Amino acid sequence: MDISGINTVVTGAASGLGRATAERLIAGGASVTLVDLPSSDGKAVAAELGDRSRFVAADVIDGDQVAAAFATADEQGPVRAVVHCAGRGRPMRLLDKAGEAVDLEPFASVIELNVVGSFNVLRYAARSLARNEPLDGDRGVCVLTASVAAFEGQIGQINYSAAKAAVVGMTLPAARDLAGIGVRVCTIAPGTFDTPLLARARDDVRESLAAAVPHPRRLGDPTEFAALAAHIVENGMLNGETIRLDGAIRMAPR
Repeated sequence: MDISGINTVVTGAASGLGRATAERLIAGGASVTLVDLPSSDGKAVAAELGDRSRFVAADVIDGDQVAAAFATADEQGPVRAVVHCAGRGRPMRLLDKAGEAVDLEPFASVIELNVVGSFNVLRYAARSLARNEPLDGDRGVCVLTASVAAFEGQIGQINYSAAKAAVVGMTLPAARDLAGIGVRVCTIAPGTFDTPLLARARDDVRESLAAAVPHPRRLGDPTEFAALAAHIVENGMLNGETIRLDGAIRMAPR
């Protein structure tokens, strides 16, 4: 599918991987509805990106807000591509320092954001894309975001690893489910990327993370994630696949 001229939605678009993806799609000639929290810089980012971008405030765990965001995006024309980047982690372990079972909330909240949030976006994206006439053999494509933590979760990542493994797990069933209507679904599993979260880390922590990547020995750049997301949109044979984007890293236990 040619990106030029299509209407798209990017979640988590106010910063990091989402913002880079929105910038890449706009550079390719697409229009983008940026979806992020009301507290985000989404409005300012949309103003920076120009006339082919607009911001809609929505929390991806709220189905009504996600539905409203897609309704707004649909007003600009048929939505052809959705890239879902919204998500986060939160450190937790199974036992506290006293050897007691930890509270459930850090697990439930990360699952809700990353799994329920992804499903919310996927179900409303599917409804929107299903209405389209085929274009280059597709009615549309949805790109989800997992993490290498889905495969090699580290100590302290049990909630995040479980959540991202669920995103990987829903990719193929979703692609098979939507194949009959000509909608593709893929997932990107990035490794350690230079996002605003890591920008706040100490220099020695950033250097250690970069050194763990076999090649290239550095943090990933969000533009590299964006380039892969754009390629998935363009390449009609990519479907039902989770693609690691990680410089061959395999995460150590800690």
